[in-house]
Amino acid sequence: AMNRVQLLGRVGQDPIMRQVDGKNPVTIFSLATNEMWRTGESDVTQGGEIWHPSLLFLCNLGDISQKTTWHRISVFRPGLRDVTYQYVKKGARLYVEGKIDYGEYTDKNNVRRQATTIIA
Repeated sequence: AMNRVQLLGRVGQDPIMRQVDGKNPVTIFSLATNEMWRTGESDVTQGGEIWHPSLLFLCNLGDISQKTTWHRISVFRPGLRDVTYQYVKKGARLYVEGKIDYGEYTDKNNVRRQATTIIA
C-alpha cells in the first residue's frame, strides 16, 4: 500500500508554528492548487497560471474554467519544520510531497469536524 501526494501550488498565508499539550511543534500553512480547462474539453491542465503563454492561447479559443483547491499542510520533522516556518511566505510557489491524513477534531462549539491534512 502507498499513501503519497505531490502538490505544486501557491502558499495561502505565512506559516504558523503550534505546540499543543507539550507535544512536538508543528508548522502549518495552506497551499492552493489550480485546475484549468477549456469548456467542453476533458483535458485538464494541473497547476497552470493564467499568465502562462499557452493558457493565453487557450483563452482565445474558448472559455477557460478554473477550480482552486486549498490544502492544509503540516510539517513535523524538526529541520524541515523550522526551515518552512522561517523561509516560506504567502504567495510563494511551492512543491510539497507528503502523505494524506484524515482526522477528526472537536471545534470550540463542541461540534465534531473532519479534517484532511497533508503531512509533509
